[in-house]
Amino acid sequence: MPGADPVALAQALIRCASVTPADDGALDLVQQALEARGFTCWRLPFNEVDNLFARRGSAAPHLCFAGHTDVVPPGASAWSHPPFASEIENGTLYGRGAVDMKGAIAAFIAAIPESNPGSLSLLITGDEEGPSVDGTRRVLEWMEAHGHVPDMCVVGEPTSKIILGDTIKIGRRGSMNAWITVHGRQGHSAYPQKADNPVHRLLAALAELTATPLDQGSEWFEASTLQVTGLQVDNTATNVIPAEARAFLNIRFNDLHNSNALTARLRDTLSRHAPQHDLRVVVSGESFLTRPGPFVDGLVRATQAATGVTPRLDTGGGTSDARFITRLCPVAELGGVGSTMHQVDECVPLAELHAQTHLYAGIIKEFLP
Repeated sequence: MPGADPVALAQALIRCASVTPADDGALDLVQQALEARGFTCWRLPFNEVDNLFARRGSAAPHLCFAGHTDVVPPGASAWSHPPFASEIENGTLYGRGAVDMKGAIAAFIAAIPESNPGSLSLLITGDEEGPSVDGTRRVLEWMEAHGHVPDMCVVGEPTSKIILGDTIKIGRRGSMNAWITVHGRQGHSAYPQKADNPVHRLLAALAELTATPLDQGSEWFEASTLQVTGLQVDNTATNVIPAEARAFLNIRFNDLHNSNALTARLRDTLSRHAPQHDLRVVVSGESFLTRPGPFVDGLVRATQAATGVTPRLDTGGGTSDARFITRLCPVAELGGVGSTMHQVDECVPLAELHAQTHLYAGIIKEFLP
């Protein structure tokens, strides 16, 4: 069993082919490493997803580290190093999850001191790269019910862009998907007056929805976006007006909006252009922001001290499990350079793994002095 060496533990974790929602022994490795450091561990399986919560100490303040051991599939393209072989070449560790985010988990565990005041905990899920239904969200419910609400949480996502520590994510845009079906009346294209063309109605609605930007951005966020991601008409005949037309949308929205208001906007526009329609909306998460204050300021200080870099506070990118954690406590994301995440030949320099361990040790010391 690896000790406090982040490289050895990262290699062991990468060798687990934990393509979401499979675990393949990854959480067993995490549990063994944490129990060896005096943590009490709870395995929290929900449906087919296994999760782990571990805590050492019971007093305040309570610092939590959140991460995931599940990874995306390696893909069909050839790797120069097998994706789960965990090979090292020229000072670089290759493998799926090296960056996103088994390396970060290994670095944080290696950074844990022999003892700490207050409380230190880890929330490790196997469902971040999947539907995110039976992972962090369910574990947070369990934590709240069992008296494990943290005072602050660091998520180890690979936020750095060029060098370790150059970016801390203090928020994320919300994300929602919409499936639209407009119903018309089928007919001959030579006699459009006898039909009701759903394609025309759908295009008119989409034209209005995309004509005006949702906003120009806010203090901490870039502009919200509404993107048409697909159009579908099940009609192979050139002289037939179809009965239905469909569109698919993705909306990424900042703190000027919420999903309820945006859904109402969709319904209003569709009702005016296409009264006969079906609309289905799935919300991945609302936007959130952890404003600069004691927690964010402490992360900046710890990053400067450990890396010599002054991090940029950022809210860009997609979604992460931080969108669930924000309901319980202040949360921010800070991890390694994400340039190879989800790519073929995902990799992390060994020097960065050691530097990330040093950074996380500094964060622990900052909040649990």
